[in-house]
Amino acid sequence: MMASKPSFSEKFRYWFDNYMSSGTLALIGGLGVVSLAVILIAASIISLGGRPLAPQGSDGMDFIEAAWESLMRTLDPGTMGGDVGWGFRWVMLFVTLGGIFIISTLIGVLTTGLESKIEELRKGRSRVLETNHVVILGWSPQVFTILAELIVANQNQKRGVIAILAERDKLEMEEEIRARVGETGNTRIICRSGSLSEPTDLEIVSPHAARAIIILPPETGDADADVIKAALALTNSPHRHPEPYHIVTQLRNAHNLEILQMIGQHDRLSAIVTPEVIARVTAQTSRQSGLSVVYTELLNFGGDEIYFHEEPALSGRTYGEALLAYEDSAVLGLQRADGSILLNPPSETRFAPGDRLIAISADDDTIRLSGLNTPPVQTHLIRTASRPTPLSPERALLLGWNDSAPIILRQLDQYVSPGSRVMVVAAPSFQDRVVACCSLTNQTLEFLAGDTTDRDLLDTLAIHDYNHVIVLADTGLDVQTADARTLITLLHLRNIAGMDATPFSIVSEMLDLRNRELAAVTNVDDFIVSDHLISLMTAQLAENADLFDVFSDLFDPEGCEIYLKPVQDYMELGQPVNFYTVTEAARRRRETALGYRLAAQAHHQAAAFGVRINPRKSEEIRFAEGDKIIVLSEG
Repeated sequence: MMASKPSFSEKFRYWFDNYMSSGTLALIGGLGVVSLAVILIAASIISLGGRPLAPQGSDGMDFIEAAWESLMRTLDPGTMGGDVGWGFRWVMLFVTLGGIFIISTLIGVLTTGLESKIEELRKGRSRVLETNHVVILGWSPQVFTILAELIVANQNQKRGVIAILAERDKLEMEEEIRARVGETGNTRIICRSGSLSEPTDLEIVSPHAARAIIILPPETGDADADVIKAALALTNSPHRHPEPYHIVTQLRNAHNLEILQMIGQHDRLSAIVTPEVIARVTAQTSRQSGLSVVYTELLNFGGDEIYFHEEPALSGRTYGEALLAYEDSAVLGLQRADGSILLNPPSETRFAPGDRLIAISADDDTIRLSGLNTPPVQTHLIRTASRPTPLSPERALLLGWNDSAPIILRQLDQYVSPGSRVMVVAAPSFQDRVVACCSLTNQTLEFLAGDTTDRDLLDTLAIHDYNHVIVLADTGLDVQTADARTLITLLHLRNIAGMDATPFSIVSEMLDLRNRELAAVTNVDDFIVSDHLISLMTAQLAENADLFDVFSDLFDPEGCEIYLKPVQDYMELGQPVNFYTVTEAARRRRETALGYRLAAQAHHQAAAFGVRINPRKSEEIRFAEGDKIIVLSEG
């Protein structure tokens, strides 16, 4: 059965409904047309009606004058109060009534449109029209550290822009940033609301014009799945440019790394596997106090950072010569012209054309040759290298359990000698996971069920018999509760350590950087603040993608690593010595000196816990017993 033909009223109603849904500007335009029609009709009637429709005492009005009078009464109904002549009054009454209707409707339309625009701005749906900016996709507590670091990195730039897209209210994000980050200097931070896996939402922050894109994993849920979905939406966008994107992100499961690399095979994608990095730092730090402070100093933009620098004058010269060629920069390796990284290569390694120096310096423009033909090395203070002492079996105590624990155990297994033992104390629910976690070669794994905050339990462990104690945060709890339990355990350990002179190192994992100051009273040898360290690394990679290979080498047990070694192994104590001499002493051991740590300042936060990275090489210092030289070495 054929549908009946729509009537004129139905067609008009359909047209009117469509027009009313066209938006604020269309409604304002329609009201303007109606106003103009009323004014023109009234002006035509008055101008053509002559004296009967003209004001009393007037012979008539021309069209222009009549249109003006009509316009005035449309805008201000009170104007007709002084009108005389009944013909003129009736026409003006018609105009005034039309004006009242139109103006009141216009006010309503403008109010609704303004409210709608404010709500749209609150939702953060307008497009970011920026180029060469940094895009952050996602929201977590890490965002505040990343923003603070990028703000410092932008200080030597004229203007910096960071655009954030997250599934949160725009105003809430802005308020949290103001409260946690504070002044942003010459960096502008723009917040927008939207879904990370929705291509149309991604377009809001103009990722295709950005110089770097950071994908932050969420705090809850399947974080890796959300990261992969965001990467897919980004790299498969129909608006993407042909040049590789610079993407930095984080994963919790190393098994997902291949998937992410496949997605970003045409881009410069740097993916940090968070548990592995934290586990490696924890394992290394448990055996040498102060290492996490060294990493923090290297990774934050507040001090000296790692830069790549092309120095044509070094072409043909050796790495050993380059080590002593800079006064204000510490050389740690080179990048070949093909992009490969060599950290702490043999001294005889020569620079070729196109190679770049890898150095630690205050800024990229402070990497300058000293110009000294003969560096002032005090050779008489250098001690000859002695044969390393064979490692003895070690005992380690792991208090607590989280996703990083199996990796920590595997990492420790690569450092310790055969016959070593490790005891894990954790809640009974973790027993099966601990026993099945990993296969160890050099260590024997034992498990004890219990509460790590229970003093009676800790007293039964004979903690002084262990070389290293590692306290892990319970990531199954909220951050503050987990850190509170860690603090209780650390206070117990401090009290136990004070009852016996037998030394043992204590390394602890904290989740919130702000709780580190509270934990300082425990005199623990070192702290690893998980999210803070990963956030610093993320910010560094966003500024320089080449650093990914450097970090991969530093955190890989198979490559060069950072060590803190006794200063007396390198030179005489108590004598004023410059860092040229320290650098030469390390070079003779096939190592690269990066700085030192003073034992007297090991618990002073204002003094960076005694750590000094990249000191001026001509600066003299007197080392004492317990001080350490920070070196890059194979072992």
